[in-house]
Order: sequence, then C-alpha cells, then structure tokens
Amino acid sequence: MTAMPTTEATPIVEMRGITIRFPGVLALDHVDFLLRPGEVHSLMGENGAGKSTLIKALTGVYAVDSGTVTVAGAERTFATTAEAQAAGISTVYQEVNLCPNLTVGENVMLGHEQRRGGAIDWRGTHAAAARHLQGLSLGIDPRSLLSTHSIAIQQLVAISRAMVLEAKVLILDEPTSSLDRDEVEQLFAVIRDLRDSGVAILFVSHFLDQVYEISDRITVLRNGALVGEYVAATLPRDALVTKMIGRELEDLDALSRTAHRAIDRSAEPVLRAEGLGRRGVLEPADLEVYPGEVVGLAGLLGSGRTELVRLLYGADRADTGQVSVHGTPTRMTSPRHAIDHRISFSSEDRRGEGIVADLTVAENIVLGIQARKGWTRKVRRSEQDALVAEYIQALGVRPADPDAVVGNLSGGNQQKVLLARWLATAPELLVLDEPTRGIDVGAKADIQRKVSELSARGLAVIFISSELEEVLRLAQRIAVLRDRRKIGEVDSSEVDLDGLIEYIANEGKGSAA
Repeated sequence: MTAMPTTEATPIVEMRGITIRFPGVLALDHVDFLLRPGEVHSLMGENGAGKSTLIKALTGVYAVDSGTVTVAGAERTFATTAEAQAAGISTVYQEVNLCPNLTVGENVMLGHEQRRGGAIDWRGTHAAAARHLQGLSLGIDPRSLLSTHSIAIQQLVAISRAMVLEAKVLILDEPTSSLDRDEVEQLFAVIRDLRDSGVAILFVSHFLDQVYEISDRITVLRNGALVGEYVAATLPRDALVTKMIGRELEDLDALSRTAHRAIDRSAEPVLRAEGLGRRGVLEPADLEVYPGEVVGLAGLLGSGRTELVRLLYGADRADTGQVSVHGTPTRMTSPRHAIDHRISFSSEDRRGEGIVADLTVAENIVLGIQARKGWTRKVRRSEQDALVAEYIQALGVRPADPDAVVGNLSGGNQQKVLLARWLATAPELLVLDEPTRGIDVGAKADIQRKVSELSARGLAVIFISSELEEVLRLAQRIAVLRDRRKIGEVDSSEVDLDGLIEYIANEGKGSAA
C-alpha cells in the first residue's frame, strides 16, 4: 500500500447528513461520507446496509430527502447520471454498461469521437482510443470487437472511457466478482496508477483480502446508518467484520444456544461433495451432510455460500468434482435431478426464485410435489387439501387460508409457505439459503424451531444465514467460506460468535474456540 493522502486534503466529494426514504423504509439515515483525491476508499457493509443507495445518491439516480452533496467545493444536486458524469463522477459496475457489438475504440470514445469536416474520423478516433488504452497499459487493438474480450478487459475499457470523460471520481462497484486472481492483479495495477495520478476511487467489494490489499480508507455502513470511517492499515479484520454485522463481542453472553445433539457419522452421509467447484465462481470444495445434521454455511456476503449450494442442487453446473447421494455418485445436472434424489432447495431470492406471487397459498405449496411427480400426473385434490392444511397448521401460516394470494402475505408468512412447499416433497436433505432474511422476529423464531425439530427427526439440513448467531444456534457443524473458497470447518459446540468472527476474518488462522 502506498502512502496515504493526508487527512487535511480537501475532499473531492463531501456528503453530509444524507437521508433517503422509500415507502416504509429509511434507506439512509443522516449518513456522512468523504472521498479525497488520490485515495482508494472502500465502502463496506452487508446486504441492505445502504452502499448502493449512497452511490446512487451521489450519481444522480436517487434524489436525497435531506443532506448535501458537495463536489470539488461546490454544492451540487444531480438530476441524472449524465449530470454527475459532467461533474467528473463515473461509475463502473459489475455488469459492464458498454456496447459489446461495437469495437473497443468506439466504446472508449463513444460521444467523443474525432471529427474531420463534420464527419467522424474513424482512424483518428481509434488512434485516440489507443492512446487512452495505452495510458492504462492496455495494449489491445482498439478495432477489435468488445465482445471478443474477457469481462476483466471490458471493465478496463469502461475505466478507460471514464478517463476520456476526465473523471475525477471513479466508482467501482463489485468490479472483481467475476475475475480470476491474475485479472484482479491487472485491475489493481490500473487502480493504483489512477490513484497515484490523483483520481479519487470509491471501491465496493465483499472480498476482505482485496479490500485490504487496495484500500487506504474504509467506511462502514449498517442498516442505512454510518458506523464509522477508518484507516485500513489500522483496522483489524475481525473488528471490520464485527462492525459490519453489528454485534459487539461483549454481547456473546446474551446468546441463547440450544443443546447440541451428537450426530452419528459412522454411515454414509446423505450427501457428499468432493472437489466441487466452478471457475470464477467457487474454488473446489468438499462437504458432507449426515442424517439429522444441520450443517451451517458461514461467511460474509460474497463468500461463496450460495454458489456452493447452487452447485450442489444442480441450479448451476460444476466444472470440477462430484456429488454422491447415500454413497452413490450422482450427476446433479439440474434441480429436477436434485428433487428426484430427495433434495430440496429454498433460494435466498424469495420473490424471484421462490414464491409465485399471483398464486394462492395452496397452489404455491403443491408446486414442489407436482414438480416431483411430473406435470402430466396431477396431484389429487384430496391429497392437495390434506397436505396444505397440515403444513399451514404445522408452520403457523397466517392467515390460515389456503386460498389467500401469497403476494399479499407478509415476508415471514411467504417464507413459511416456501418451507411448506419443500417439506411436502418429503426431502432427505433440505437446503435453506437465508430463510429468515427480512422477516419479523416471531416468524424467525418459528422457522428456527421448525428446522431444529425436523433435524432432530432425522432430516439433513444445510442452513445459510448472514446472522451468525442463527448458524451457531442451529448447526452442529459449520463450514466457513471466504472469498469464494471453503477455508475450513468448526464444531459449533466448540466455537462462540467471537471465535467464528475471528475465523472468518483471519482465514481460519488461530484458535476458533
């Protein structure tokens, strides 16, 4: 890390008291943020912390309800992203917003083409693009189609375009999520050069190693509020994790943990994954789940938890490794194959991949059974009615009306309907990805109790939650992931929240007990 800008340097961006409200939600609550020339400043926080909202407030996507935005010493109100760009603020997103059907040079110079006699001088345009690319040490042909290049190169092309726009502030939102290590190093070399030339860089990433490798300062948001601004070199990693998840270590004594059952691991596991991985998504990982066991997956957002279970379930294709069910190697090539092997998966995207909002409670619950039987073999109405009534009662779905439209239910009751859908298929392994996110305390307690009860009866469960207390409370064993790889496992009876945070932050180094 190079020398940091001094704290006395005049901020290029100064946001004070930024407050943004959406219907029923206080998205940002009097947040301050300072960005100085010649620094890389990481914006950190878990999902829903307010990072994207703050960026959109700066770039003209969202209007602020109160607070001020000052750029280069002048108070500004941007009505559009174009106005923000004109003021020298450019954003490069994870999904590159360029034109893949155009050449690299056309993308770099779009809107700033060289002209001669009123017509575009394409030779001059591509020559100018080549100079800008070379300024970022990119020796690529400006006449080549953008679509022929990797995501990493496309992101660097987007950065080159930002420099054509004379950006004084460069916002990089999850730029490394689809890159391998060599590509990350190439991007970081460009970021360092830009920083050293005086560009202010706002960096957003969930990868702790990368944040500490590239950052001068770190600002942490939690639940729409500012936790604090810190010098990266003086902020321990476990302290950063604690600030992000919002649990002080002194609160550990208040945790209520259920007694841990002994798990019989002498027989074949319900599921065993060996070297399961996908390039650019998850490094090869091993995992076993035994009958009656809850295996928790712990790690920060972006650690690879969801990616691992999607490979297990066949929702995404693995490049390496194999999966065995009850000791028999199995090609899990689709969710249908997983369902056939009595594996059910409840996605973290409750609305996008879970409930069908326009259908009734009953129709949503029987979807899983119907998928397993096949769409040509309809579930008998009497069977439907009995199953729906059973699970509405067992899970406490409210209102207890099978004909209620699911889209009108609360988030907690929608989650209960999803759980009912998969339990009705009589699974041997239930995979739950963030089943309690965004629901009220009572519904959380109901779902946690049900998971504990089902596992005690012999159901194998994989449980993912960003709330580490939940993972500790429910799981007998915890697999820890970080930066898209599994770094180890811990026995939940031998680790507390402090130890688990330390294990995640320090990549498993040191004692977790």
